[in-house]
Amino acid sequence: MIDSNLLAGPALRRLRKREGLTQAAMAAALGISPSYLNLIERNQRPLSARVLVQVIERFDFDPRSLREDDAIGGLDGLVRRMADRRFADLGIDREEVQEFLAAAPQIAAAFARLYDQAGSGPAAEGEDASAVARRAIERWQNHFADLDHAAEDLADELRLSRGEISAALGERLREKHRITVRILPAEVMPGQVHRLDLHARQLQLSEMLPGAARRFQIARQVGALEMREGIETLVAGANLPSAEARSIFREHITDYLAGALLLPYRRFLRACEQTGYDLAVLQRRFAVSFDQAARRLTTLGRVGERGLPFFMAIIDRAGRLADFTAGGAGALYPLEGARWPAWIPYAAFERPGTVLTQAVTFGEGEAAPRHWFTITRTVDGDGVMCTARRAVVLGIEARFAGELAYARGVSLDPADAVPLGTPCLRCGRAECLTPAPSRMASALPRPRQIS
Repeated sequence: MIDSNLLAGPALRRLRKREGLTQAAMAAALGISPSYLNLIERNQRPLSARVLVQVIERFDFDPRSLREDDAIGGLDGLVRRMADRRFADLGIDREEVQEFLAAAPQIAAAFARLYDQAGSGPAAEGEDASAVARRAIERWQNHFADLDHAAEDLADELRLSRGEISAALGERLREKHRITVRILPAEVMPGQVHRLDLHARQLQLSEMLPGAARRFQIARQVGALEMREGIETLVAGANLPSAEARSIFREHITDYLAGALLLPYRRFLRACEQTGYDLAVLQRRFAVSFDQAARRLTTLGRVGERGLPFFMAIIDRAGRLADFTAGGAGALYPLEGARWPAWIPYAAFERPGTVLTQAVTFGEGEAAPRHWFTITRTVDGDGVMCTARRAVVLGIEARFAGELAYARGVSLDPADAVPLGTPCLRCGRAECLTPAPSRMASALPRPRQIS
């Protein structure tokens, strides 16, 4: 379906110049007036479906180029870059970024490329390998199209279904790669979840892993072996500065492939839309865990078949952010160092296994806080690597949440949302809902200096 409000002026102008046409000549070829074409090129009128069809037919135009900003993560990707602390004094808001992207998408892409190259090198002071890898993942909005299609094709080839997933994947390992799956006692694999023993030609899994985790590890090994070239192409293309960052990025992509095999894109998206993204139903239907289904929700960015845009966070019992994936939600990384006692993930530990929901607003370096609908549930560790209970948080902009089963009966009016402040070490407001340590520090009396 063509967006009736599609603004594509710069792309149409580049096409006209490539063809060596004046506005009058191109307008005549499209059957519109030169003045109307002028307004389209200046983004003062949208490109209608009728005119777009004419452009495609007469100039062999690829309509995918109209979404050229996908390569930099679209508006949300550019907003994330502009939120860098180095630009904080400029007060750039989301509306300005949107105008910049609409008026000069190629210049915006050039800025994003320079920013990413600078951010991946020594200029990004204080960033550890995880942060560098996370930024590479965000650049793709956590959707790796070629690998996702390949995983879906393999899932269809193997005819994976709920009752036969482990058997089908295990058989694939045995027949194609001469590797068998073996479940070993916990004392034989102390502190380990899985181990690939190439000498014995075995994928060894701990008996402590539950069924969903076992299936994930088998799918992960199949993906790593069969799509190694695609994985390494992505890792090389990310141009990451350290071996550690490349390793983290590679591990993420391999985990991504496992999820794509167990939850094939079209079938999973169709199930999401049929059930209102009900994770309890999705877990049962695809024989996966809550966190596996939740993470897959952050990957639904296929062009022409997009799902709802979620972010996902994992918070440990101490309130520390253990993981964050922006996905297609365009969320920044606002939770680092934050302690928001009013946010529902902290209450989730008192009600383990229960799905809790909450509408919140929090600032992310933009002019105004954004309005989010969040879904939280605790998941338990696997008992192998001392992983304790943690809270899995899914977030989506409230304007999209009306389609969710979990949002039924919940007010999505911004006035009813719980306001969460931007993490700020200098905030001294007693009523502020920002991190607890900040409020506590502001309430303590200052030590008296002894002269």
